[in-house]
Amino acid sequence: MIIKRLFVVVFLMQFLALDIVAQDYKKVQARKGEGIYTLLRRYDLSPSEYLDAFIDLNKSKLGKNNELLKGETYLLPGSGGVASSGKTKETGVFPIFGKEYQEVEFTDNQLQGAVFYIISGHGGPDPGAIGKKAGHQMCEDEYAYDIGLRLARNLLEHNATVYMITRDPNDGIRDGMYLKCDKDEYVWGDHKIPINQVRRLKQRTTEVNKLYEKYKGQYQRLIELHVDSRYQKQKVDIFFYHYPGSKKGKALCNTLYSTIKTKYNEVQPGRGYNGTIGTRKLYTLRHANPVSTYIELGNINHQRDQQRLVVVDNRQAIANWLTLGLMKDYKNSKR
Repeated sequence: MIIKRLFVVVFLMQFLALDIVAQDYKKVQARKGEGIYTLLRRYDLSPSEYLDAFIDLNKSKLGKNNELLKGETYLLPGSGGVASSGKTKETGVFPIFGKEYQEVEFTDNQLQGAVFYIISGHGGPDPGAIGKKAGHQMCEDEYAYDIGLRLARNLLEHNATVYMITRDPNDGIRDGMYLKCDKDEYVWGDHKIPINQVRRLKQRTTEVNKLYEKYKGQYQRLIELHVDSRYQKQKVDIFFYHYPGSKKGKALCNTLYSTIKTKYNEVQPGRGYNGTIGTRKLYTLRHANPVSTYIELGNINHQRDQQRLVVVDNRQAIANWLTLGLMKDYKNSKR
């Protein structure tokens, strides 16, 4: 899903490449023989998410059976990403976040020029790690996705360009404890997620690298979110991986780590934070062009760690703290 600011999302989240706000939609002209699906894809907007919104915005200018009229000017709804046009908009509408959270206020320009790719692990035919709590099944991909959406929304508020690479057509930000498991996620570009693990990893990394070419020379960071699965007795804190030898990847992990440690000391004095930073030659870290970090958010099979996931305020806190860390990393990159 990107988050470019195309809307009025672009989330992020492909989360695309335009600026749109509640009363400031991008205007585009239809080409000869072009349909709504083709037009939306031309601007990196997923038809499965934005078809209805497009029709609602432009119903007075559509022909029979919702045909586009050559030369007619149409308003574009938002996509999953946000691209800055140089000035901050007051609000934007991003359906990928769900009805309760789709309106985003752009509060400042602190992340203007920064591009983020968010991959929530697994998805589609692969739910990832599965835990159980109070008779409920907990799927890794659902909790990683919810936190990813919250992170993307936070970044948008500061005028970043954000792409949600793993996307779900109907699961916006959810405030429930137990998030329903499903298999309808897809990858940026309307790609169905394959069963084969290597093909899945290659698919999403390829999409990130395509987008990367559009922003060469800009600050770009890839954040991949997972939930670990270990023996029930193993409680773990949020921990980070970067590719061996990547100085910027290491710096990114160090900044995120120190930010979370500081926040834990503020809100839970004496708790201690036992997160770690390590190196691994994971597929995404190895093949993605942007500076990347792979984050494990906890152990889905440990009772204490489950609280980090099922309590909505905890999920939001994780997103908030990661946002602070990314903002610091962006500032450090300009020094």
